[in-house]
Amino acid sequence: MRRTLRARICLSVLIALPAVALGSTPAGAADPTAGPTANPSAEAPAAEPTPGVSASASQYTLHSSLEHTLGDDRTAGSYLDAQSGELVVTVTDETAAEEVRATGTRAKIVKRSTAGLRSAMGTLETDAKITGTSWGIDPATNQVSIEADTSVSGRSMRQLRRVAAGLGEAVRIKRVPGVFKKEVAGGDAIYGGGFRCSAAFNVAKGTVRYFVTAGHCTNEATSWSATSGGASIGTRVGTSFPTNDYGIVRYTGTAWPAGNVNLYNGSYQDITSAADAIVGQALKKSGSTTHVTNGRVTAVNVTVNYSDGPVYNMVRTTACSAGGDSGGAHFSGSTALGIHSGSSGCTGTNGSAIHQPVKEALTAYGVNVY
Repeated sequence: MRRTLRARICLSVLIALPAVALGSTPAGAADPTAGPTANPSAEAPAAEPTPGVSASASQYTLHSSLEHTLGDDRTAGSYLDAQSGELVVTVTDETAAEEVRATGTRAKIVKRSTAGLRSAMGTLETDAKITGTSWGIDPATNQVSIEADTSVSGRSMRQLRRVAAGLGEAVRIKRVPGVFKKEVAGGDAIYGGGFRCSAAFNVAKGTVRYFVTAGHCTNEATSWSATSGGASIGTRVGTSFPTNDYGIVRYTGTAWPAGNVNLYNGSYQDITSAADAIVGQALKKSGSTTHVTNGRVTAVNVTVNYSDGPVYNMVRTTACSAGGDSGGAHFSGSTALGIHSGSSGCTGTNGSAIHQPVKEALTAYGVNVY
């Protein structure tokens, strides 16, 4: 009984993979497209990923606290230096730089603030909201990184380039292979409403246990089971998609499921905390289709224009994923980072997995990882 329960829990902790790949089967969820293209004047080919660096607990804390203290007008975010692993906080003036250095953290003065980059994204939202595109902030280059997938037509690309040209060096555009979509199909699963998914992380509020997963999964069903047609293991108590992409299911039994993630090698990673991802950091994605893949965070505050509506404030990574990985776990060591939303696929080892920051979901539902 204990082993069966553990298998059930880990199944949920892996990743949510809806049974139907959105957009590819009638029962599937809508296709999310996200795509950026490189510079207004030229399209950059997809580059091979560079390994990320590890983030420490103190860096997560400084990343969050310094950005909050400085505000959107005095910083453009922080990132981890690819060579040294140092946390680098971007600032717009020397006074802010001194505040950062006083904490023992490296400061970098840049031209554009978060507010300025958000303004550029506001222009894109108004004038270039095209299915198959996405954009987000890359603090390492102090730019908005725009991507456009292969579904974006020539006419739409010309529109995107015109808008990007008006924003100058604040943006860069890149074409990416594949089509951005919610990835719902295949693998170890939880089932609901004819869909197959897996959960990201087990969470708790007091003595009540839940799991969180992708909102485009929980939109489709109230009751979820561990096998197709099997007994219910949980009931949906919250869901949010589009705009966000998270949902929560309450376990119906009294068992305490393990708070870990399946590593698909016979072992599991215990999850003890949650944090917001930092650009440049290494992370893993656990999903029931592609299992465990590695990647690096490349942009934050990402907007993805899926075919059935946009999602905001997401995180872009280079992890590989495929249909069935929706709702999966993005994590680094024992730290939960995000809930897998979708991607444009994977070329070799170069992926484009997008995740919903898990801390936002935890706050929305008043729960904690354990």
